[in-house]
Amino acid sequence: MKAITLTFICLSALATQAQASSSDAWAAFDKAVLASCTKASGLKNAKPIGSAAQFDDRVEYTALLLQGQYPQKHMKGQQGTELCLYNKKSKTAYVTEWDSIRPPAKTQ
Repeated sequence: MKAITLTFICLSALATQAQASSSDAWAAFDKAVLASCTKASGLKNAKPIGSAAQFDDRVEYTALLLQGQYPQKHMKGQQGTELCLYNKKSKTAYVTEWDSIRPPAKTQ
């Protein structure tokens, strides 16, 4: 009976430790995605909108929506949106403008 209890305690401790590592690993991954996408972005003060979309491992990509200001002088600090696709395998971020995701400004 003691051996079964001891085994259960050891397995519980390992499971708890694995969960902590997994949470730490996900936090580190999210941080890497954000850093890579922000660096690849052409927007000033780029910030994520919501959290990253995690695709199935067969896809090998994570998607993140960013928002910031266009840096070009003629854009006069206008707000812009970009979609970032982060390749999990190569650890490379690719961004494209995606202002069409937002509804057009109303004119009166």
